[in-house]
Amino acid sequence: MDPNADWERRSTELWAAFDAAPEAWDEAEFRERVGALVDELGPDHPVAAFERACAWDSTGHSDRAIPLYRRALELGIDGIRRRRSVIQLSSSLRNVGQAEESVRLLTEERERGSDELDDAVSATLALALTSVGREREAVSIAVGALARHLPRYRRSMANYARLLVEPD
Repeated sequence: MDPNADWERRSTELWAAFDAAPEAWDEAEFRERVGALVDELGPDHPVAAFERACAWDSTGHSDRAIPLYRRALELGIDGIRRRRSVIQLSSSLRNVGQAEESVRLLTEERERGSDELDDAVSATLALALTSVGREREAVSIAVGALARHLPRYRRSMANYARLLVEPD
């Protein structure tokens, strides 16, 4: 078996167990289990920094997660985890009162391309915008993201979203 595939499987299983019943876990024990798993990757592995950040974030410690997300990005995390790092870093920044930076990071992220996390970027950006007093823009982004999923009224809702921020 591919050692990377085995590591990914064990990581997925650990997170699935936590996500299924987070209240059943001792937070410190969960972080220790994540730590033991990522120790296998080495101290300067971007995925190790990312997974540690996620563990801190998921147990209510945005302040402890922020430097780890930044470290993962500095170390060159790539793929879907890179985008998740930006989303989660931005959310954590908003949680600790740094919403302006959150807005900046997410606005840049929206320009980087498109993937299955587009709506997560938009939702997190909408929240950050409300934190900096830009509620109208936040609603526009949220409605615009939602419009793509509606079985009807897509065009109308997309237009309404646009009109919230653009002059007639």
